[in-house]
Amino acid sequence: MTQAADARRPFGRLLTAMVTPFRADGSLDTEGAAKLANYLVDEQGNDGLVINGTTGESPTTTDAEKETLLRVVVEAVGDRAHVIAGVGTYDTHHTIELARTAEKIGVTALLVVTPYYNKPPQSGLVRHFTAVADASGLPCMLYDIPVRTGTPIHTDTLCRLAEHERIVAVKDAKGDLAETAWVTARADLAFYSGDDKLTLPLLAVGAVGVVGVPTHLFGRPTKEMIEAYERGDVAEALRLHHQMLPAYFGFFRTQGVITTKAALNLLGLPAGPTRSPLVDATEAEIAQLRADCAEASLTL
Repeated sequence: MTQAADARRPFGRLLTAMVTPFRADGSLDTEGAAKLANYLVDEQGNDGLVINGTTGESPTTTDAEKETLLRVVVEAVGDRAHVIAGVGTYDTHHTIELARTAEKIGVTALLVVTPYYNKPPQSGLVRHFTAVADASGLPCMLYDIPVRTGTPIHTDTLCRLAEHERIVAVKDAKGDLAETAWVTARADLAFYSGDDKLTLPLLAVGAVGVVGVPTHLFGRPTKEMIEAYERGDVAEALRLHHQMLPAYFGFFRTQGVITTKAALNLLGLPAGPTRSPLVDATEAEIAQLRADCAEASLTL
């Protein structure tokens, strides 16, 4: 049994898209994954973890590794946090297989990214997301990130998908506040920011939280920012937003997985190397990351 759900924010306020720790030889570090998951929940205050998302390098992990990782994290965090399985691919059949495996393991929910590269029409998105939602009894969070997938989920499509009883949330990395506002006004979907630097603006148009990446190390102040906004202390929320902006930008000067793993490695936390075609951070990138985090009040 996972954390009790809140109808408005079914997975809490603060979630992190967790990196997948690897050993020096590139193999899956299961011990490190359990340690990192506990750290994110106990030290950074995460209400939930997204496992096997793209920040978890899902394009380069096997289905067997994905299954192992889910089992390790579910066992590690128990009922202290939601575990959301990234199952999205550009193949509906494969996505359904991953969803059913995740359900058997006992995760809280599924994260389903827009099919990438093949650029389906909106009718294809409806068919895809509906088929995945029908395939298990788990709630689904859609992941709308057109800069990566090449295809936005249109407002009318989101409103139509919201009619499905198990499609309950959106990880919103579209970067279009007006369109997000239209959906939150018309549909009963919990919006989570998928772009850390836009979390505060998205709260203003109806979002309830964030699925973050810098939250590996900035979880506590990010959660404080969300809570400050919710209690009406907008000035404090803005202060925290401004404080963390250097990190929000710094983690994405290069690919977010690269910088996040570099930061975790600097602090002695489980991360290890990236898998090809990603590469590890250069000395210059690490120096810039140290400077960005220092400006955000964190010493690496």
